[in-house]
Amino acid sequence: MPALLASMIALAGANGASARQENAAPPAACSSDPAPMPPQLTPTTIATIGQAYYCVFKNYVGGDQVNHRRLLASAFAGLTEELHRRQLDRTGATMPALSGNRDRDWVAFRAAYQQVIGQLPADPTLHQALAAATMRGMIESLRDNHAMWTRQEGPPPHYAIGLDLAPRAEMASWVPNEVTGPLFIRRILGGAAEQAGLLPGDIITSVNDAAPFVNGKPTPGVLDWLRNPSKEPVKLGLTRPVTGRSWTATLTPGRYEQNPDVIRNVTARRAAGDLAHVTVGAFVPQTANDIFRAVADLKQSGPINGIVLDLRRNMGGSGEEARRLLSAFVHHKTSSYKCDYNYNNCVPETTDDQVELLRLRLAVLTSRDCVSACDSFSGSVRDLGLGPIIGTRTGGFVSGLSYNYTLNDGTTLTLPRSMGLSANREIINGIGVAPDHYIPFTAEDLSAGRDPAIDKAATLLHL
Repeated sequence: MPALLASMIALAGANGASARQENAAPPAACSSDPAPMPPQLTPTTIATIGQAYYCVFKNYVGGDQVNHRRLLASAFAGLTEELHRRQLDRTGATMPALSGNRDRDWVAFRAAYQQVIGQLPADPTLHQALAAATMRGMIESLRDNHAMWTRQEGPPPHYAIGLDLAPRAEMASWVPNEVTGPLFIRRILGGAAEQAGLLPGDIITSVNDAAPFVNGKPTPGVLDWLRNPSKEPVKLGLTRPVTGRSWTATLTPGRYEQNPDVIRNVTARRAAGDLAHVTVGAFVPQTANDIFRAVADLKQSGPINGIVLDLRRNMGGSGEEARRLLSAFVHHKTSSYKCDYNYNNCVPETTDDQVELLRLRLAVLTSRDCVSACDSFSGSVRDLGLGPIIGTRTGGFVSGLSYNYTLNDGTTLTLPRSMGLSANREIINGIGVAPDHYIPFTAEDLSAGRDPAIDKAATLLHL
């Protein structure tokens, strides 16, 4: 300890006043300007963590009310948990005493973090893993499902085994307490899954000999083998409900040509003669216009008297696109509210009355995989009485309108700037939107080629 203290004093003397000034200065501000191309990733450092720390206070909807001590304590907990997981814990890895001053406490945290990192092997992979665990710990302490840190690296999304799953593997990571089994194949996207002869509705009973769900809860780490594939083969245990067959298949991840008909965001087909069954994967830009065109195309071959809007695998996206779609069914209505952190001051969001009304009856199909803007859209449909909701409760993953901020390592920090209420001023975040008619999307129905939810929608729209 004396030697360490002496070296620290010498270092401080060498750097002098400039070092003290640097220690007092906060990190560079996070950028809210979207880059035209994804920035190149660099190592996540303590400067990056500090940038995120100050970004929360400046841009998060509840930033002025965030307890900075909780942020720092949760960040340090993330660091020590990763050290423990790697069997690299250090006796000196102790959270510093905090004074209550946001800036001074950051300086103390930074010094403690750097001291721990300095005692470890100079392994860039290790340092990155520890920084990522620290960052995740800090952001997760907000307990907000739209506050997240993303470092997109590794193989692109089409480097995989070619499966679209229900429930979505990402949901098991985001909201594990709200995801239940069984895990089954929703769609075959191509690649190894197609080559192995897998089919929609096949139930995945094991992944590398581990059960994906135990007592109805997702098994930590197991679904990551499917969500973030490496180059290693993945062994699946499978059951096909329609035949009762059980078998195993080993699939090797790889690049494959994706079927454009399968991955298209908006698809439309005729159902029950005069209905448009429109499936929407996400509310990305131009989604509303794509839906309007798809319905118009169907009308070329005969009358369309209603729309079955299938949102059972909708990942959310742009609230503006969801509002434009809603506006095709009703005008002069409040669709939702944007509020402050405690829902005390709220501003109404109204329909876009420049959107032409479709003048068609509507039924909406939902599931727990319908999240974010999909939650909000479904809530507005229910509150405004625009049509029946059929399926299961939506995901309730809709804290508020979020924006992305770029950090100095090229990663993205996503933070809500407002909290959301539905049209009737109720909170649906963490709760979801209950269906009017409960008809779950099951592996058994999919395997047998049935869709009772669409059948129910057709019955209701023809009444």
